Amino acid sequence: MNVQRSLVLIKPDGLQRDLLGEVIGRFERKGLKIVGLKLIRLTESMLDEHYAHLADKPFFASIKEFMMQTPVVGIVFEGIDAIEAIRKLIGSTNPRQADAGTIRADLAMNVPSNLVHASDSVENATVEVKRFFKDEELFQYEKITDRYVFGEGV
Repeated sequence: MNVQRSLVLIKPDGLQRDLLGEVIGRFERKGLKIVGLKLIRLTESMLDEHYAHLADKPFFASIKEFMMQTPVVGIVFEGIDAIEAIRKLIGSTNPRQADAGTIRADLAMNVPSNLVHASDSVENATVEVKRFFKDEELFQYEKITDRYVFGEGV
């Protein structure tokens, strides 16, 4: 069994549009366990590091401005193949190209207002979780539903 942790950020548009419960609920219904949750006020230096791969793009400044307009909700989810499961739930970066039933297809219309950021690999998840959460902000606990979601023997 490949239990992973992954970062999800609910962006300012999710906070402004009162979609926190809807978005978090989709991950919970999938069976992903919340092991870290907080509001985060992103700084320019955090975003420079987080979006370094976009630094040379003409839209980089507007992404940073967008992401700093309100706090974001940072969540660390845990589950079997969590990274892949989360990526499937959120859908394509461009909501108009995302598969029906995904968070972005159902609730968003444009980029960067596509509601969520999620880690895209094990390596990035490890780095991103550490970027936004201290070790003491992450929890290990048994949920009664774990055996039903993950199977016997967990």
